[in-house]
Amino acid sequence: MNNFPRFVQISTLTTYSASLLNRDDSGLAKRIPFGDSVRTRISSQCLKRHWRNAGGPYGLDKAGDALSLSVRSRFSFPELIEKPLVAEGLEQKLVVSGSQKLQQLLYNGEEKGDTKKDKKKKIELDEDGYSAKRNELVVLGRPELEYLKQIIRDAISSSSNIKEIDNAVKDFYTKRKSNLLALRAGCGVDAAMFGRFVSGDVDAKVTAAVHVAHSFTIHGEQSETDYFTAVDDLVEQGTGHINAAEFNTGIYYGYVVVDVPQLISNLCGCDPKNSADADRTLAAQVTSNLIHLMATVTPGAKLSGTAPYAASWLVLAEWGNSQPRTLADAFFEGLKLGSDGSARSLAVQLLAEYIQKYDAMYTPQLIRRCASIEPCQIPGAENGSLDELCEAVKLAIEGV
Repeated sequence: MNNFPRFVQISTLTTYSASLLNRDDSGLAKRIPFGDSVRTRISSQCLKRHWRNAGGPYGLDKAGDALSLSVRSRFSFPELIEKPLVAEGLEQKLVVSGSQKLQQLLYNGEEKGDTKKDKKKKIELDEDGYSAKRNELVVLGRPELEYLKQIIRDAISSSSNIKEIDNAVKDFYTKRKSNLLALRAGCGVDAAMFGRFVSGDVDAKVTAAVHVAHSFTIHGEQSETDYFTAVDDLVEQGTGHINAAEFNTGIYYGYVVVDVPQLISNLCGCDPKNSADADRTLAAQVTSNLIHLMATVTPGAKLSGTAPYAASWLVLAEWGNSQPRTLADAFFEGLKLGSDGSARSLAVQLLAEYIQKYDAMYTPQLIRRCASIEPCQIPGAENGSLDELCEAVKLAIEGV
């Protein structure tokens, strides 16, 4: 049996004042019906985007010296592979042909809806003779981009015939793929955490090791339409602009699960079944950084007009081999604001009562640590600072 947990679960409670953290296509706050009321919501995509791009000492790329973030773009092949190789002096038509062969290997060279007859057709070129942007985002790590460029270099050095170069690219890619897969965090630390889908090459697919739930308010939505004007300094009376925007307030519950063996596998290139024999230091540090980001990084909508900066006032970490489960059900009946007692203390009480009932039914083998501004009596949880919580999680993953 492994001497480290299979899963780490992180739950947070965070209060936001007047803000519009995540909008839908009509400019209104995202919502979700849950239990007895409609709640304001922050999508998992929004949360992951801001955690990925967060700087500072706990940025995901700061977890290890060899780590970098992936590049997510429809222009990755022309901008980061083809043009740099041409700038080195390689012939453009040969570079582009090799690049398109790689795209076919990775993504079948086809777009959604193509027929079998169209699968092998060349990818379209832009007006400058480089591969046109793809219809889908391509997620590639910096080491992978360098590796793919080297395959094209080697193929071109072997021949100046396009057909022969295409065959050489396929041959090099097939034979060396195991090296690429073994690159440490070759797909980028964020892709190692949140996964990526590659349609053509199953081996290039990365299974997500970090599962992120949509955050939602633990009570019914609280919103107001703000009517605002922009004054025109050169007009004596009247305004230059009139509009309205929605603002929301609330306490949000957040939930994330880290599949530890999968994270170790994605970062180190080993099979998840062999994660016990791998170096787990990097996975431990990445998880610790993630917890800090969950607690302190705010979705960035309307920054200049609302300054929506908030830190979680409760962070609960649980780890062990038990099947993960969200604590969202603790708030299935929305918190009744305005009732006797502090809303935050009532939220902690609901959380503690639900955990106590869950433990009585399932008796999970979990270790818990809690960092909270409010007095926290979570069953079995040791209380302390956020740094102490993160350090305990790190040591658990390292097996210390």
